[in-house]
Amino acid sequence: MNRVSIPQISIFTFSVLVLLFSIFFHFCLDQEKRTSIKIEPPQDTHVKNHIIRFIQYKKAQDHREYLERNVKLKGWEWVERKNPAMKFDTDFALVAIQEFMLELLIGEFGKLELVKDVSLDLSYQREVLEERNGKVGAFVDGKKRPGKIFTAMSFDEDENYDAVASTSSSRITWRRNLMMRGPQITSLFGADALWSKGYTGAKVKMAIFDTGIRALHPHFRNIKERTNWTNEDTLNDNLGHGTFVAGVIAGQDAECLGFAPDAEIYAFRVFTDAQVSYTSWFLDAFNYAIATKMDVLNLSIGGPDYLDLPFVEKVWEITANNIIMVSAIGNDGPLYGTLNNPADQSDIIGVGGIDYKDHIASFSSRGMSTWEIPHGYGRVKPDIVAYGREIMGSKISTGCKSLSGTSVASPVVAGIVCLLFSIIPESKRKEILNPASMKQALVEGAAKLSGPNMYEQGAGRVDLLESFEVLKSYQPRASIFPSVLDYTDCPYSWPFCRQPLYAGAMPVIFNATILNGMGVTGYVESPPAWHPFNEEGNLISIHFTYSDIIWPWTGFLALHVQIKEEGAQFSGEIEGNVTVKIYSPPAQGEKLPRSSTCFLSLKLKVVPTPPRSARILWDQFHNIKYPPGYIPRDSLDVRNDILDWHGDHLHTNFHIMFNMLRDSGYYVETLGSPFTCFDAHQYGTLLLVDLEDEYFDEEIKKLRDDVINTGLGLAVFADWYNLESMVKMKFFDDNTRSWWTPVTGGANVPALNDLLAPFGIAFGDKILNGDFLMNAQQSRYASGTDIVKFPRGGYLHSFPFMDSSESGATQNFLLSGMSKADSPILGLLEVGSGRVAVYGDSNCLDSSHMVTNCYWLLQKILDFTASGIKDPVLFSDSSRQDKPLYLDRKQLPSRRTDVNFSTYSAVVDKELICRRDSRFEVWGTKGYDLHVRGRNRRMPGYGFIDMGGGLNSTHLDQNSKSAADLDIFSRDDLDLLVVVSRHWLIPAIAVLGLILFLSCWKIRQKRRRRRKVSSTSLRYANL
Repeated sequence: MNRVSIPQISIFTFSVLVLLFSIFFHFCLDQEKRTSIKIEPPQDTHVKNHIIRFIQYKKAQDHREYLERNVKLKGWEWVERKNPAMKFDTDFALVAIQEFMLELLIGEFGKLELVKDVSLDLSYQREVLEERNGKVGAFVDGKKRPGKIFTAMSFDEDENYDAVASTSSSRITWRRNLMMRGPQITSLFGADALWSKGYTGAKVKMAIFDTGIRALHPHFRNIKERTNWTNEDTLNDNLGHGTFVAGVIAGQDAECLGFAPDAEIYAFRVFTDAQVSYTSWFLDAFNYAIATKMDVLNLSIGGPDYLDLPFVEKVWEITANNIIMVSAIGNDGPLYGTLNNPADQSDIIGVGGIDYKDHIASFSSRGMSTWEIPHGYGRVKPDIVAYGREIMGSKISTGCKSLSGTSVASPVVAGIVCLLFSIIPESKRKEILNPASMKQALVEGAAKLSGPNMYEQGAGRVDLLESFEVLKSYQPRASIFPSVLDYTDCPYSWPFCRQPLYAGAMPVIFNATILNGMGVTGYVESPPAWHPFNEEGNLISIHFTYSDIIWPWTGFLALHVQIKEEGAQFSGEIEGNVTVKIYSPPAQGEKLPRSSTCFLSLKLKVVPTPPRSARILWDQFHNIKYPPGYIPRDSLDVRNDILDWHGDHLHTNFHIMFNMLRDSGYYVETLGSPFTCFDAHQYGTLLLVDLEDEYFDEEIKKLRDDVINTGLGLAVFADWYNLESMVKMKFFDDNTRSWWTPVTGGANVPALNDLLAPFGIAFGDKILNGDFLMNAQQSRYASGTDIVKFPRGGYLHSFPFMDSSESGATQNFLLSGMSKADSPILGLLEVGSGRVAVYGDSNCLDSSHMVTNCYWLLQKILDFTASGIKDPVLFSDSSRQDKPLYLDRKQLPSRRTDVNFSTYSAVVDKELICRRDSRFEVWGTKGYDLHVRGRNRRMPGYGFIDMGGGLNSTHLDQNSKSAADLDIFSRDDLDLLVVVSRHWLIPAIAVLGLILFLSCWKIRQKRRRRRKVSSTSLRYANL
């Protein structure tokens, strides 16, 4: 009987196959254990509208034929835009792209020679802030409402109710007596004095971008045109906001007079009844405003997204075409760093709000601008403030009502601009009036208020009559705003007046705006120069950065100020001027370029260099804010403001902390470059708060060396980080037709753990909430994280909290009725000659959503990190760690694998370089003595820190080799071999056992065959 032939295979080959199978099987099991982030889009996300911008203006049909001729791929279709702008040339197209072809088609469109770029068609969402409608801003109860992220605009005060700032968890309440009405807004500014001279806004084309206006409204004598740019078939205002704005500008009713009753009103209906608008609608409406030669444009809208480039660049084009744009600065006060776009652009007149007592309205957004962070410094905004509370304006059909908000203050200024526009003879208006000259007249004529600082009031309260005096004798020129920086003028010059200059400090950056009334384009003719008034002024070194091209109408001039080393002991005031010469091409009919010298007056206060222990360095470089990505809020208790967009700067949402530190005698400097760009010998503490970015390897090594060898103190305030919770926070944005998920947590805990690994410290992924008592102070722990790794010999403080993370919520449910588990949240450690303190929550330092502050704790931490002072409360025997707190490296929080973090990071795939916010001597380099700092250094006499490796740890006694000789001070790298051995141990044993079994089985088979040998027996190869 013949046997079936079996393919020959060696034992070795078989073993390798089994080994590979085992590895694959184990890998699959291991992958299942990892956190999986999978986002399934809804079924209706198959089409997304995109804006294709061209480098030329042409008829829409020409653009369509160009695209269809050059892009043969299917999956896209042309979107018709039926509006008045279609009779003019356009510079963009709107196309619908199927999602499965999105990436391919965007690439094909982008390759075309005449295409500038391709971007999503975003939509704008506006909300009248009324508590009784249950809606506040763009987010309600943690969920996004339809439309682009948009801040609250204005609210009705016809009834008594509480108004709630849209970005704050705390209530800002005011009550109004129904019998009380504010005075006529026009009389407060003296408009009747100009009316008596015959100036009423005649022949001024006023564009109002809002909710429209009804025809034949009795309050208006000169409605020239109404246009609709929405997808609704109506020209009427069904909400009342557009009518109200028009009434403030040009109303003629005796109860609610406007400033320029003879102005020509052009009502652009760009918002639907649901208060939604799209970027493409704005682009067409803007193009129409340019084509029909509008004079003034009011835009009572705004939001935090200053990276919607089609919108932002079209605004530049609007002002470049000599249209003066006025816009509301935002209703997100009293929080700092909450300026709205486009009012935060330098070519726009950004308007804040005040009440009738000249106090900054609580709802008015505060500066500074945040475009320039982290490497630069924000500009002064708002430009001016105007009355914005209880302003009377027109109702939808007839009668008057009262509204409050910066979207009300904006038309106050727009009406004043119309009135000022009309004082110039019509034949000379285009020669003299432009966005820069009008802003010069407004800021130079403004009345500076005594209480607020420059980032609250700008130049001050608008003064119609003073601006009239400036403008009636105006000659085209350039100027700098603000024109004065005076360290002795507090509080107006805050934060500069709060901290004097001294030698050895990081440069103090002051970012001023160049206003060029000579032409839309200008240039710096000769570099800026510092002219001190006396010899002491030579102790100051000023480097300048400025706009290569001043366009449209504006540019920037940044001063980077340092005190020279020879001024280390100087104390006093230094005065002088900075001058810069600007020129513009000749105007029509002129032969020579226009030229003007600008002056910036400086009065600086200088003190001797403070001791190292009093100096704190604040890390700004590793902060990431919205936009460009979904950076989530730090406190998950805040449901109506889910984005982290306030700048996270010492002078924005950490401004109260900054003031506290100054009151405590500390000097705080800002680092906007990597850690390699500062000299650790100069500072007592490096302060890291609420950071989202990664770290260069060189930074990690240098910081380890700075702390252990140089004696630098390190204080870290982290925030929550939990992958499962981040996935749950995703929302579908109907504007971009895509899912938005956080790119990181409140802080980037995996990156912080890498940074802290050399010290044996790591944070976990719990989200802890609750109150605790320490130092007889009741404190709130708001969405903080826990400490899961900490060395023996340090001091660790634990308190009972509930874990509100997704994984913790299940555990809490199972343990319901039981006591809360203690979680470590505060750790203090001496490391070599330095000291480290870590705390798992930063909300107690952030004034945006603070419940209780922890300034007292920060002060005690800084006393320890900078001076080695051990407060008995923090360094009690009961909190000393006799055993290390240890968690395996594999169990630490991991990074998201589905996010291209380099899109948002200043580190990932970027070059390490010191920028112009660092000391002059390291500009453009990789930092201080990097080739030495990057080496491993021996730390004589420094003993081993036990990281608590358990049974697998390798201990070093005091006589063994110093732990400083290790490349990384923590046991993480040592644990790698242990991790690998455990990782493959079970599969390896299984494979070896199988090979042994097969070998034994084969031997037995051979013995049997020998006993049954015959002439027809078959030979088998070794298996």
